[in-house]
Amino acid sequence: MRPSLKGAHAPLILLLVLALAACSKTPAPAETNALTVRIGSVAPLTGPQAHLGKDNENGARLAIADANAQNVVIAGKKIHFELVGEDDAADPRTGTIVAQKLVDAKVNGVVGHLNSGTTIPASKVYADAGIVQISPSATNPKYTHQGFRTAFRVMANDEQQGEVLARFATQHLQARTIAIIDDATAYGQGLADEFSKAVQAAGAHVVAREHTDDHSTDFSAILTRIKSKKPDLIFYGGMDAQSGPMAKQVKTLRIDAAFLTGDGGCSQEFSQLAGAAAEGVYCSLPGVPLEKMPKGADFKQRFNAQYGEIQDYAPYSYDAVGVMIAAMRAADSVDPAKYQPALATIRYPGVTATLQFDEHGDLKGGLVTLYQWKSGVKTPLD
Repeated sequence: MRPSLKGAHAPLILLLVLALAACSKTPAPAETNALTVRIGSVAPLTGPQAHLGKDNENGARLAIADANAQNVVIAGKKIHFELVGEDDAADPRTGTIVAQKLVDAKVNGVVGHLNSGTTIPASKVYADAGIVQISPSATNPKYTHQGFRTAFRVMANDEQQGEVLARFATQHLQARTIAIIDDATAYGQGLADEFSKAVQAAGAHVVAREHTDDHSTDFSAILTRIKSKKPDLIFYGGMDAQSGPMAKQVKTLRIDAAFLTGDGGCSQEFSQLAGAAAEGVYCSLPGVPLEKMPKGADFKQRFNAQYGEIQDYAPYSYDAVGVMIAAMRAADSVDPAKYQPALATIRYPGVTATLQFDEHGDLKGGLVTLYQWKSGVKTPLD
């Protein structure tokens, strides 16, 4: 009889099985040494501000990818950074729910939220848990003036922006009678309040102060009342979902007044919503134009290739992640309690600027740039 092949190879098969079993029980050294560090990112990913929220999140995602490509080592361990994206729908109550969710997930830090109205209530949740929060876009001064050591922001606040807008309105545009509208949110009303104080201090007269909300798109009643006041200028504190239709309705009602708004209405979406009525409108953005940022050209090229056009805040979201990771490296720890002191004293060469924070967590030397829409292009003014 011919010998059985199965029987002849049995010892060899057994050895292979034992060898494979032994390998499966011995993790690769790199896997044993790796540590996952989770950074939360919160913004409105649904609703009328979703385009801005995705812009924030994509800026953070690019920063995470760049950090992972650097093979960062902290406390002797190779770090793998992971972004945990959450949607707060620009709603304050949802913002606190999402914040608690990230606390429960034990994230190592949070970049967000986008809106002041969600950032401020969420900041207490993070502060109580000792988790560092860096907002790339919330500009209401209250956020960093609550006494929370965990709260930071990487752009100019509304005190700075309101003053610059007021100086532009009264000195450059020579406006003497001004109508002010806001969306009754922490951002919109906060910026409008700062603007109102500054224009009155400059000698201008506020002839109307109106309020709407961040969901409306019909402002005909408000604008009709304002038209009767014959203002030189209309200022709107709020987001592009409202300022775009509002600019269009100003033209429809033939109101002979300059239209000025802040950073919430200084996006490409504003131009699309306003259409031809965007022509000549003025707006402001914290920071300098992208092409004048220290690393703006490179960031624009890489972001556009992966995510398309930048709306507003993506470079700031990128820097928020970058400065957080730089603080972790400086402290040689991913524990917020240990890297927060390093963050408070850091000097970080970012895309948008060299970042340093004051005693409140505000950006030192925050700048603001004025723009005018010309032929569908947001053009910086000299």
